[in-house]
Amino acid sequence: MNTLVIYTHPNHESLSYAFLQKVLQGSQENAKITEIQVLDLYEEQFDPVLVFNKNKRRRDMHKEPKLEKYREQLLWADKIVFVYPIWWGRPPAMLLGYIDQMFASNFAYKDTGGMLPEGLLKGKTAVCVSTMKGPALYPLYWLNNAPKVLMRKALLQYVGIKHIKFFEFGSMEKKNGRQGEKLEKIYRYFKTVAR
Repeated sequence: MNTLVIYTHPNHESLSYAFLQKVLQGSQENAKITEIQVLDLYEEQFDPVLVFNKNKRRRDMHKEPKLEKYREQLLWADKIVFVYPIWWGRPPAMLLGYIDQMFASNFAYKDTGGMLPEGLLKGKTAVCVSTMKGPALYPLYWLNNAPKVLMRKALLQYVGIKHIKFFEFGSMEKKNGRQGEKLEKIYRYFKTVAR
């Protein structure tokens, strides 16, 4: 199973980075995971700014030359893992800019004329590992579960990815936030995940 890990946090001393390390450690010890690639959006200096004008049309975004290597990564991956914090009730703008550009029409989905498009990334699985300062139930009660709805329904299911697992860890800046226990949970999951 080819695994692409998309990491989105500017600080390599952050808790998000510690979660990335546990994803990698568990994946490397999992016999079902054959290859792992990490895309660190900040280290890569990915440009999240979406530009359209008379010379650069949205309908042609799936052919944008500067994004070719990222398209190849997504096509190569059997499993896509997102590791990111929740800031202001949503993933970082850097990750959203990546999503805006990469999950383009005629690459990630195709309009069929019906109510829903045809997802072109079928057969892949996804895992979202997110951390937040507030309590884990905060998005559910105060934001109508917007971060999960965004990733599950507005993005992943839309492009054909049906098997999606979420790890949403809250209270991560508290001394008693059980960070070690949560890091171990991620390590164990990736060490044993079968698909």
